[in-house]
Amino acid sequence: MGGNTVNLAYDYPVLGVFLTALWVFLWVLWIFLLFRIVVDIFRDDRMSGAAKTGWLLFVLFLPFVGVLVYVAVRGTGMGIREHRSAEAQQRAFDDYIRRTAGTGAGGGSHVDELARLGEMRSKGDLSEEEFQRAKERILH
Repeated sequence: MGGNTVNLAYDYPVLGVFLTALWVFLWVLWIFLLFRIVVDIFRDDRMSGAAKTGWLLFVLFLPFVGVLVYVAVRGTGMGIREHRSAEAQQRAFDDYIRRTAGTGAGGGSHVDELARLGEMRSKGDLSEEEFQRAKERILH
């Protein structure tokens, strides 16, 4: 047997695997937090351009301290701004859906007529056959 050595799986202790996994997890968590903070810096409408530049430089050039200080100083506002942004996106999406549904072929009157027919069918004023015939007339 020569000087070749074979490293087996049990040469790397379980604690070492755990600590390595922990460090990888913490790095990924920190990078995720860094991206969230950078997005939050640009999302804040009340902060001036100079303040945004200062926070961005602080977070990028002193990353660990900058991230911790930003979360300590402005962490509460991050959640509020995130919530406001999500609500604005939902409103924009809802408005888009309303405009799109209202400006289809024939306009919003088709949508209104179909809704009215559906209500009449659910009340029992129209049979299923009458409903289908009326729906075909509206759609074609």
